[in-house]
Amino acid sequence: MRLTALLATCLLAGACSGHKVQSAGRRMIVLGVDGMDPVFLENHWDSLPNLNKLRQSGSFQRLATTVPPQSPVAWSSVITGMDPGGHGIFDFVHRTPATRMPISSMAETMPPKRTLNIGSYAVPLEAGAVRTTRAGTTFWRVLSDHGIPTQVIRMPVNYPPEIGEWESLSGMGTPDMEGSSGTFNFFTDDPAEKRTTIDGGRINRVAVDGGLALLRIRGPQNSLRRDQAVTYAQLTAYVDPSAAAIRLDGSGREILLRQGEWSDWVPLEFPLIPGIQKVYGMVRVYVQHVHPYLRIYVSPVNIDPENPALPISSPASYSGALAKDLGRFYTQGIAEDTAAYRAGIFNRAEFLEQSHKILNDSLRMYRQELARFSDGLFFYYFSSVDQNAHMLWGKHDDELLEVYRAIDGAIGEAMAKAGTDTTLMVLSDHGFARFDRAVHLNAWLREQGFLTLDDPANAGDEELFTHVNWSHTQAYGLGLNGLYLNLEFREPGGIVTIPEKQVVLDEIAKRLLEFRDPATGEKVVSKVYFPETAFQGRNLQNSPDLFVGYRRGYRASWQTTLGAVPKTLIEDNTAAWIADHCMASDEVPGVLLSNRKVRAAQPQLYDIPVTILSEFGIARQEGMIGQTVF
Repeated sequence: MRLTALLATCLLAGACSGHKVQSAGRRMIVLGVDGMDPVFLENHWDSLPNLNKLRQSGSFQRLATTVPPQSPVAWSSVITGMDPGGHGIFDFVHRTPATRMPISSMAETMPPKRTLNIGSYAVPLEAGAVRTTRAGTTFWRVLSDHGIPTQVIRMPVNYPPEIGEWESLSGMGTPDMEGSSGTFNFFTDDPAEKRTTIDGGRINRVAVDGGLALLRIRGPQNSLRRDQAVTYAQLTAYVDPSAAAIRLDGSGREILLRQGEWSDWVPLEFPLIPGIQKVYGMVRVYVQHVHPYLRIYVSPVNIDPENPALPISSPASYSGALAKDLGRFYTQGIAEDTAAYRAGIFNRAEFLEQSHKILNDSLRMYRQELARFSDGLFFYYFSSVDQNAHMLWGKHDDELLEVYRAIDGAIGEAMAKAGTDTTLMVLSDHGFARFDRAVHLNAWLREQGFLTLDDPANAGDEELFTHVNWSHTQAYGLGLNGLYLNLEFREPGGIVTIPEKQVVLDEIAKRLLEFRDPATGEKVVSKVYFPETAFQGRNLQNSPDLFVGYRRGYRASWQTTLGAVPKTLIEDNTAAWIADHCMASDEVPGVLLSNRKVRAAQPQLYDIPVTILSEFGIARQEGMIGQTVF
C-alpha cells in the first residue's frame, strides 16, 4: 500500500474533534501482549511474579488462536467477535485475482476522483481516502454507542483508526511515510558492502568529501504532482577527522552523535509544493561506525505524531496530545527493525537496543494513559514479546525473558490499578515455536504436478511467478499459509473448472498431509483447512482456497510468501528470524489470564469482545459468534 493519494486527503481534511463520554460505572482493563506463549510462561513463573500471582488468584488458560494463526487475522477476531470468514482478513497479504499479485490485507487507498491540473501539479478537488478492509463492528464502537468511555491504544488492524467518541491510536498496519510496513536506509562508503537492495531497506552509497556526507532520505510520493514524483529530505553529516563522532544537521538543528550512539527523533520536512506545502516525518539515526568508513542507519520515516500526514488517532488531536506529554514516539505499526537484523545491518546487541527503545517508548505511553484511566474500558497493546521472540526464541531465552519481565512489570501496574473492583484481562493472539525448516510450497506444487513452469530450466528463479505457465497450472502458494487454485472465471486464464474445484483441493490436501521432509523423513504438514468448514462466516472473497497448517519447526519460506518457485522443496532456516507461529493453529495457542475465574473450557479469540461487552451489560451483537468466558 503506497501513499500516492493519501497526503492530499489529509491536507484537505480538517482536524477531527471528539470528547470522552464521562459516566460512572464498571471498569475493565484489557492488555494485549502479542505472541505471549503459554509454555514459556509455565517455564518461567518464578521470574514473572505478577503473571504468576494473576494466574493463582484468578485464571490462566490457553486461548485458541485463529486459522491461520497470524497477528492481523487474530486481532481482527478480537476486534469484531468474528472468525476470519466474518471479518475477511486471512493473512498479512491478500492477492488480486486478476493479477495474482500480493496486496496489503489491512487497508486500501482510494485516490480523489476529481483533480485540477495546474502545470505539473494535480490539485485534488475532493478528498481521497484510506479505508480498512476489515469487516465487522468494532467492540469499542458498541461500547461508545452505549455511553461507555473507551481508550484503545495501538490496537492492530486499526489503521486508519475508526473515528468516534473514544480515544484510539492505530497499531500494526500503520505504514511509514513511504507507505510500506517499514523501509530503513543505511548509508555507507564501506567498499566491503556490495549490496544495493535488501528486504525491508535500502543501502545508499555516500561519499565523504572534506569530512561531509549528504544523507538523502526518501519520503512519500508527491500526491500533488501528476507524475507522483518521490519527495526527499536531507541530513548533512559532518565527520570529525580525529574522533569517532559526527555532527548531524537538518531541520534547523544540530545533533552530536558518537559512534554506537542513537539520536532522539529527528524531524524531517518533505516538500510537496515548494514554499507552500510540505508534510512532516521523523527518523532515528544510529551511528554504527565512523572511521575508517562511515556506516549510518536511519530508521523508516515514521509519521510525526505532532504533525501527522496520515490519520493515526481518534480524535485526530489525540496523537499530538500524547506527543506533547511524552515527546515524539514510534508510530510505525511494527517498529522493531527485524529486517535490519535479518540483513546483517544490526548485530543482535544492536537489534536488542533498538527494540528496547521501542518497548520503553511504549511503557511510557502505557503508564501515562493507565494513570489517566478512570472509567469504562482501557485497552493497551504490546508488540515487543512477539518481535523479540521471532529473533530469540529457543536460542537466546535469557534475553527474551527480560522482555517478558518488562511486560510482567506493566501487568503488575495494571493489577494495582484494577484493585478488587475492576476486571483485568491479559491475552495474546498466538504462541511460538522454532522455525527450523523453510518450505517452498510452490516448489512442492511444481514437483507434484500442480504448478508448471514455461521452461524447466527456470526452476529456482526467485522472481514472483515470473516463469509460471498458467495454462498448465492448477494451484499456487502466496502468503504465509495460503494456497489458491488457478480457477476459471476468477484468475485470468484459470484452468480449474468449478466442478473440478473440490476434487483438486482434496487431492492437494491429501498429498500435503503425506508430505515428508526429504532430509529427515518427518511430516511437514500437520493439518489443512478448507474455508467453508473452518469458518462460520461466509465473507470469503479474499480467502485462500486452502490453508496449510505446518508442523512445529516448519513454516512457509520467505520466497513462498510472495509466490517464488525455488528449486528445492525444503531448506534449513539460517536467517536471524529463528521462530514463528504461522503453523497449524493448535500448535501455537495464545494465553488468557484474568483476575476473574474463566469458566469457558476452550476460550477462543472471538470470545474476547463478547466478554468485554458482557462486562458492561451489553448483549452479543449481530455477527459475533463468541461467548463470554466468565
